Amino acid sequence: MAEIPQSYANHAKFDPPFHFFILPVFALTLITTLVDAVTHASLRSICTAIFVAAVTATAFKARIYALKVQDRVIRLEERLRLATLIAEPFRSRIGALTEKQLVGLRFASDAELSGLVERVLNQKLGNREIKTAIQNWRPDHFRV
Repeated sequence: MAEIPQSYANHAKFDPPFHFFILPVFALTLITTLVDAVTHASLRSICTAIFVAAVTATAFKARIYALKVQDRVIRLEERLRLATLIAEPFRSRIGALTEKQLVGLRFASDAELSGLVERVLNQKLGNREIKTAIQNWRPDHFRV
């Protein structure tokens, strides 16, 4: 089966085990334990609801931590890429780019990167605006 080229329209991805199994199981379990704690209030049902809420929060935090670490790696990769591909005076302004801007810039092709960085710095473009401005999409298939 041919792989569809990545673009702004389809670059976001779901992690099926997380989004379609783990989250629904935790959500259903949390709802049922909360209903049980309210309708059949007892120390045991309340403690169970608190425990399930904590485990559900742990699943969310684990996902957020993985994404945050990945964003930090992308930030480092993009700063190195920018340092080699863009000319002064913009090279000295790489530090002014935010993490979200760097995450958005990772999809820009090498050929359009310099012009896009100039726009980002001068117009203070956000992540979404950066992604929609990209003409030649550079796919990232490693996103968590």
